[in-house]
Amino acid sequence: MEKQLICSSCKKRITNKEGSVRFKCPNCGEYELVRCQHCREIVAKYECPKCKFVGPN
Repeated sequence: MEKQLICSSCKKRITNKEGSVRFKCPNCGEYELVRCQHCREIVAKYECPKCKFVGPN
């Protein structure tokens, strides 16, 4: 079974949603962050639970 993806900003399930992205934390490079298209468009903040980095800057 595929892992369910949850947006790091709005916490909604976004598995297989168009426009979503997955990327490693730009600060620690260890935690994978997930963003939905809507949160990317409105530039919603996200926080890495591992190192507490907050983006976008």
